[in-house]
Amino acid sequence: MAFEYFEKAREIMKKLEDTQQENIHAAAMLISEAIRSGGIIQAFGSGHSYAGAIEVCGRAGGLIPSKVIRDKAEGMFESVEGNAPFLMRTIDIQPNDVVILISNSGRNPMSIEMAQIIKEKGVKLIVVTALEVSKSSTSRHSSGKLLYEFADVVLDNQSQFGDAALELEGLDSKVCGTSSFSTCLLLQQTIYEALKDMLEKGYEPPVYKSANIDGGREFNAVLEAKYASRIWHL
Repeated sequence: MAFEYFEKAREIMKKLEDTQQENIHAAAMLISEAIRSGGIIQAFGSGHSYAGAIEVCGRAGGLIPSKVIRDKAEGMFESVEGNAPFLMRTIDIQPNDVVILISNSGRNPMSIEMAQIIKEKGVKLIVVTALEVSKSSTSRHSSGKLLYEFADVVLDNQSQFGDAALELEGLDSKVCGTSSFSTCLLLQQTIYEALKDMLEKGYEPPVYKSANIDGGREFNAVLEAKYASRIWHL
């Protein structure tokens, strides 16, 4: 049996290794600086990009000072201009934070407007996107801007146009998206390098233990209390 998706995954992993090392390092340094300075990670993704946001926030092995920016409309209005300011005025973003915005195309108004607001606040921004796809796309925002143009660091997930990557004979559409797993790889490697940098600089990073191991919940609760005003705010 051929494992075509596995083969595609290996191909994309090689591209990520060959092209994203410097970007991963730069993003990791932003996160390390933010956490050591008392800030937190905040992450947002609309649609399936939400999977990337929860990959770096509130999970075992990840940083406790982190939270997902939640869109209660679940992406229904991501292509409609003017909605992001209403969402962002409920979000507590402070100067020492770092924000991760995840959008495969980077062309929809929601993430573009969020990026504008984040940069107006002087906050560092990491964007995860399919860079070449985005560059060849037309913005749906009146500014004509694309998401990657606002980034301090861009992590290119190397996905292709339309995200789906495999062909099946008899089907006039490609199948099996790749952006979720490639975004996961990029962000987990970034977090690893950030944690490593913190330790090298003499700072013990506040990392979640699994709630399913003995003592995990109690360990987490002590550290969560330290960041409660930030990570449990809307």
